[in-house]
Amino acid sequence: MHHRIMIEPFRIKSVEPIRFTDEKERRQLLRQAHYNLFFLHANDVMIDLLTDSGTGAMSAAQWGAVMTGDESYAGADSYWAFKKAVQDICVMPEVIPTHQGRAAERLMFGNVCRKGHIVPNNTHFDTTRANLEVLGVKALDLVIPEGRDPKSHHPFKGDMDIEALKSCVRDHAADIPFVMLTITNNSGGGQPVSMANVKAVKQVLVPYNIPLYIDAARFAENAYFIKMREPGYSDLTPLQIARAFFAHCDGVLMSAKKDGMANIGGFLALKDTALANRIRNTLILTEGFPTYGGLAGRDLAAIALGLYEALDEDYLRYRVRTSAYMAEQLKAADVPIMEPPGGHAIYIDARALLDHVAPLRLPGQSLACALYLYGGIRACEIGTVMFGSKDEHGNPLPAPNDLVRLAFPRRVYTQSHFDYVVEVVSWIAKRAAELPGMKITHEPPFLRHFTSHFEPEHDYPEGD
Repeated sequence: MHHRIMIEPFRIKSVEPIRFTDEKERRQLLRQAHYNLFFLHANDVMIDLLTDSGTGAMSAAQWGAVMTGDESYAGADSYWAFKKAVQDICVMPEVIPTHQGRAAERLMFGNVCRKGHIVPNNTHFDTTRANLEVLGVKALDLVIPEGRDPKSHHPFKGDMDIEALKSCVRDHAADIPFVMLTITNNSGGGQPVSMANVKAVKQVLVPYNIPLYIDAARFAENAYFIKMREPGYSDLTPLQIARAFFAHCDGVLMSAKKDGMANIGGFLALKDTALANRIRNTLILTEGFPTYGGLAGRDLAAIALGLYEALDEDYLRYRVRTSAYMAEQLKAADVPIMEPPGGHAIYIDARALLDHVAPLRLPGQSLACALYLYGGIRACEIGTVMFGSKDEHGNPLPAPNDLVRLAFPRRVYTQSHFDYVVEVVSWIAKRAAELPGMKITHEPPFLRHFTSHFEPEHDYPEGD
């Protein structure tokens, strides 16, 4: 029998209460937070879709591993289990634990990059870009043209533009320490990268001896998209696909707070032993001994299991179907979104929805604040606030797109929560023309979306 309803592939064993707020209270809380949702107290948020990083629910098996984690300072059993899992999945001999993904970035970049270098990527995410730019490195985005078009239905919009990469490498090979691919491509709407593309990227780099590194935060979701969409892979398991993907690269940077199914943690996995040893020397100075890398043994134990749980096909089917369900409901309500939907989030096209708000008036930030004001939903702007730049004269430039990301914490919310989100977004979409533009009143030099202050150009209208 074919079942129309997809049920969550888990049972709930413990619950956390949600504090209900009303619009009047949230209006005041927004003002106090300077219209920056990162400043809100989590207890004042009803549905928290700010990020899927470290916000998931761990399994009973993971909690069991937490209780038996080995907290020895050096050579803990938890480390060996962690190392074995990473080696099995990533097919890399060298494994270096870190406390999260950006620590892995900082360790890697600090050991191989210098001012004037260029690092191509399909699309750098915020911390990746910032960790490169603070070193004087140019972070270059080379995603295919379809990846910049929210309406394109290309099945692998995260693919790198091979011709653009060839041109870049031909002209700047001596200044390129490595090339990166981000899977899935978070800043571009959670879009996957094809196996054919990683092979093509590697083929471009081999003659120049330039290594390829993978930002693997959502590797399991990417593997599942390859299974579903790329010819020749439908009979393989996500684990087999992941191994095949990683076999074409020279190293992996991972935030285990995503497809590690854990609340903290990350790692570097490398083929180059000499580089791994240099990084371990830095690790000892900044993170801890190489067999714990800033993590407790219980965290290492949880990640060792979580990496496999993220590859479970029942879980991945549910995860991707949740995103597709949300997309179907929002499109039925005429809400413009990045298509096709990714695996970990829905990206609302704020520039299209708030077409009366010019990009430099920050339509994404305005929409994100409206989601909280009218529904208690916390989302994240992925647009001109996060990725805006300046020209040679210091004039502000908009990002390629202004998106609002609704990121789904793993195994946390049920369908009724998602139906509520659809209801709120649909209600706001009907009143989008009434939403104000925004202006920045304070910003830091890096990663401004985290700590900037904003003001609306006029008050948000009262809800019904």
